Amino acid sequence: MIYISKYSIKYNIRVILLSILCLSLLGCASIGKEAPRVHVVDLQIQEVKAFETVLKLELRVINMNDMQIELKGIDCDLEINNEKFASGVSDQKITIPAYGTTIVPMVVYSSVLNVVRGVLGLKGKKKIEYKITGRLHLEGNVLAPSTIRFESGGELSLEAFTPFES
Repeated sequence: MIYISKYSIKYNIRVILLSILCLSLLGCASIGKEAPRVHVVDLQIQEVKAFETVLKLELRVINMNDMQIELKGIDCDLEINNEKFASGVSDQKITIPAYGTTIVPMVVYSSVLNVVRGVLGLKGKKKIEYKITGRLHLEGNVLAPSTIRFESGGELSLEAFTPFES
């Protein structure tokens, strides 16, 4: 007959809870104090096909922490004027230095219909609103989170792009 005292059960539960707490704190510490910031730097049309447009998107990733971040990839969705515009992924391995910044180039894809709809939607507008959402996929150990979600947005004035009148 095996005897289990209520004290040994309480002790084991405390050890398990303390272990879970320590592991979760280690996971949070491994990404630093603050999640990286991600901003759109540039968007260029690379190729137009019958049903798809290929675009080069450049993202600036800013690391506000005192430790470097190892990226093994990024995925993102780009919205323009509250409409889904393009999506893409990158498996490029990049190191972002502590208190540093890196530009991450990636390819995103949009349907020709989304591009035409986006251009036609600009008629009469004075600005373009954009939003990018996605995930940074991190290299790391089992204790660290493997992804960090991001969201960024802004607006671009179209008034600077109006043709000169003579």
